[in-house]
Amino acid sequence: MGSSKRDKAETHSRIVRVAAKRFRELGLEGIGVADVMREAGVTVGGFYKHFNSRDELVVEALATAFQDLDRWEERTNTLTKLLEQYLSEAHRDAPGAGCALGALLGDMPRASRSAKAVYTARLKRSLAYTTGILPPSGTSDRRASAILMTSAMLGAINLSRAVTDPDLSQEILQQTRDQLISLYKFAKAH
Repeated sequence: MGSSKRDKAETHSRIVRVAAKRFRELGLEGIGVADVMREAGVTVGGFYKHFNSRDELVVEALATAFQDLDRWEERTNTLTKLLEQYLSEAHRDAPGAGCALGALLGDMPRASRSAKAVYTARLKRSLAYTTGILPPSGTSDRRASAILMTSAMLGAINLSRAVTDPDLSQEILQQTRDQLISLYKFAKAH
């Protein structure tokens, strides 16, 4: 690859990484193209050398953010570990480096069809992952349990970020985590 092609690819990657982080922090409409480009160290005029539209940037940024989720899931091989890491103050306080499913949940109803398609594909993948780490139980459907747990986790992380009371925020995380772990242990025992 020539130097200019390599430079363009590195610049493109930097723009997407900045957008992936900032969209998770501020929402899809919380930051404009000009600010993303400025943070990436590129002039706004160069945007169309890299993307055909803002939506193309959003879709690429989502895909990059979901790669972060892949790496995160690789480090959590049990349900208890997943719940402890996901429903933590550290995750709550770092949405730019955290789960894009949770960080962008509120944006998706108004997102483009292509962004929703990327989000939907990732949700399906995460549900398959969660289903896979749930132990078999004679009385419960593992996929149904995975949907319940994922819904509770996404709701809890968003509620914990939405409230101004730090004690309530921590209580939301802890109670959801504890209840899901108890539910998991109950299902495992029956």
